[in-house]
Amino acid sequence: MASICYYSLSPLPKLEGSPTPNGALPSFNRIPTSKHWRRSIASIPAPKCHATEQSSISLEEPMSIDDLRRFVNLNLGKWNGSFHQFDARGNLLHKISTKLAASSYGENELLSLIQTLYIKQPQSSISISEHDEEPEWAEYKIKETNMFTVDKYQQLGFFPDERAFSLRYQTAGMLETVLRQGVLGEDDTGEESPKNLKLPSHQPSIVCENCLYSQQADTRARAFHIMDPKGFIEMLLIFLEERGNGLSIPPLLENYEGSRDRITPFLGNWKGHSVTKRSGVYGATTTESDLVSFLQIDERGRLVQEITTTSSSSEVTTNMHWTGTISDNLVTFEGGYQMTLLPGGMYMGFPSNVAKSVAESKSFHLEFCWLEAPGRRQRLVRTYDVEGLAVSSTYFLETKS
Repeated sequence: MASICYYSLSPLPKLEGSPTPNGALPSFNRIPTSKHWRRSIASIPAPKCHATEQSSISLEEPMSIDDLRRFVNLNLGKWNGSFHQFDARGNLLHKISTKLAASSYGENELLSLIQTLYIKQPQSSISISEHDEEPEWAEYKIKETNMFTVDKYQQLGFFPDERAFSLRYQTAGMLETVLRQGVLGEDDTGEESPKNLKLPSHQPSIVCENCLYSQQADTRARAFHIMDPKGFIEMLLIFLEERGNGLSIPPLLENYEGSRDRITPFLGNWKGHSVTKRSGVYGATTTESDLVSFLQIDERGRLVQEITTTSSSSEVTTNMHWTGTISDNLVTFEGGYQMTLLPGGMYMGFPSNVAKSVAESKSFHLEFCWLEAPGRRQRLVRTYDVEGLAVSSTYFLETKS
């Protein structure tokens, strides 16, 4: 049975093939689009879905009413933010202003989270009035979250005390809408592949969201891995959002020039603690570990890391040694695990080839790290089995010593 016990800025340990439940990979259901807020959204082709039936097996331990309430409260409010699209090598492709309004209705097992995303549109090239400087915002309704959806479809891995969560998005439709409306706006002709715009695949293999909340301010970072049907990273997406009245300037990712500047904040000695929550079909257990890691660039320019982890329950200690190379903003480790270094003290980790992991009956991992302040970082790792079902989620909090 696959598990996560340790991770840092490194490749992940080779795991044996995980036993998987009988059932098909959940299909990607189209998220409905609402009536438009101020300006109609151009007709957008709906992503084609996998021709599979939704598994009837609950993928996570059923969420308690208390945890659902805490999850809803964590997301409530008006969020003013910015959306960033990167390619797999960390190059910024597009930056878009967004707003998100989250409210709730119902009580106890009928409690639901309602979210509406607003996307700032660029000025149309065929605008009638050249003096109309007020921005237009497109509206997109996100599927409700409740006791049914959170267990059945979204495969939520929630850490209420740490204020973090992982979930599986049912479609790339919302992300496609952000890009089309934020880049093309009224000039969108409805083409499936607009010129100069890279859209998520119409048939993605995985759309994973990892969300980390700031420990210093009322802000959060939501990171999306988009993997194409062949198992390769198609793009990396970040929402950086601040809760408030929505009138402040949207937070933006700071930009660091060059890969060496992006890797520098992660070098040195780190000590921390991790919490792993396994999915229901994998035992619905929670485990904790302490870890110490050291990351450096040696005289040959290679990235070298030593990791020591100790299980809190069994006191079993594991030592690991990893080496890797840096090319621009892409870190490649032995074993086929990669990290894309992003601005703002962030990186996102992923296997170089998911299809190969599946062929070898190995689970695979998607990681998001946010070094919000010097010497302090949070990380979230999501593990999947060879069927693409969530095995576990692991939260890390580490400080540089």
